[in-house]
Amino acid sequence: MDLKTLQSLFKVHKESLLFGRYINGDDIVPLLKKHSSSCKIDVVGKSVLGEPIHLITLGSGKKKVFMWSQMHGNESTTTKAIFDLCNVLTNSSEKAVAQILSKCTICIIPMLNPDGARKYTRLNANDVDLNRDAQDVSQPESLSLRECFNKIKPDVCFNLHGQRTIFSAGIANMPATVSFLAPAQDEDRSITKTRQKAMEVIVMMNDNLQKQIPNQVGIYDDTFNLNCVGDTFQSHNVPTILFEAGHFPNDYHREIVREYIFQSILVALEGISTKELTGLNYEMYLDIPQNKKLFYDIIIRNAMVGKDCTDIAVQYREELIDGKLEFIPVVEKIMVLNNFYGHKEVDANNGVVLTHDGSELYVGYENVFVLLNNEILSFKL
Repeated sequence: MDLKTLQSLFKVHKESLLFGRYINGDDIVPLLKKHSSSCKIDVVGKSVLGEPIHLITLGSGKKKVFMWSQMHGNESTTTKAIFDLCNVLTNSSEKAVAQILSKCTICIIPMLNPDGARKYTRLNANDVDLNRDAQDVSQPESLSLRECFNKIKPDVCFNLHGQRTIFSAGIANMPATVSFLAPAQDEDRSITKTRQKAMEVIVMMNDNLQKQIPNQVGIYDDTFNLNCVGDTFQSHNVPTILFEAGHFPNDYHREIVREYIFQSILVALEGISTKELTGLNYEMYLDIPQNKKLFYDIIIRNAMVGKDCTDIAVQYREELIDGKLEFIPVVEKIMVLNNFYGHKEVDANNGVVLTHDGSELYVGYENVFVLLNNEILSFKL
């Protein structure tokens, strides 16, 4: 599919019932009902607190693709993209879509951690990181995922996540808007045939993204950790790809990034449906820059704090308050930050920066504004 087609499909089929970052089980109930007539939908387990875990199955092909989202409950962008994808796969007359459905069977867990999603936390209700539970399989959500993996016997897996705003694509003033990883499958991080196949799919997706967000695609560190689901599934010789929905300027609701994730999944599915993954075309993967932690949400440059001319780094803390996600600005650093970047930068020009009540600014200060030369400088989104 060319870029124009991908963009048109998203525009026409974007799921209007999902918006923003706070997506919980209640939000997907009407969507599961809507798709129940055109997809196979099963309950494949329950969370710690008894919420259902669903599996959506589309297509009838021999190539089996298994994907799951919201393993971390506060990483919801990929869940939105999944339902955009379901709308396309069930309603589009595009020839490439028919090809995908005839060649692939696509199995999707749209929300693996509904308890974490409801509380907007990374962990499940037992305070366990499901992406570190691949060996112990100690949690009911982990067991559901493993049972689906064993039953489906996928040819490819998509492990769908979201990442913080702190990441850059390499050592550059470029945010990691989308990131990928072909996880290692051994301690030596060998580039095995299985990893090469995962890398080959990532190359396809990166080619599309570079036309739209050049130099804003990153790769995660591939240090081997068998407790991680991706590393475990890769070690079983199933090509597994980590997707990370990151930051695009001013897109804190991640509606722009949502489209890039949607496009990437669709590009990957088309590639899998039309080609045999050989792993021969993996080398361009090695040219994608590795993510670095070089960003803050806001940097105030050249500010007077006390007697020092310095920089001030502000990071938003995401907090669920009365059922609404709030972005709380917190001063993270007061120091010279020459090697770091802000998604928003303000030059104080040696002006004095104080707290809202005129006190000296300090690390840990939380408020929607500071005073710059006794004028309000707002951090509110």
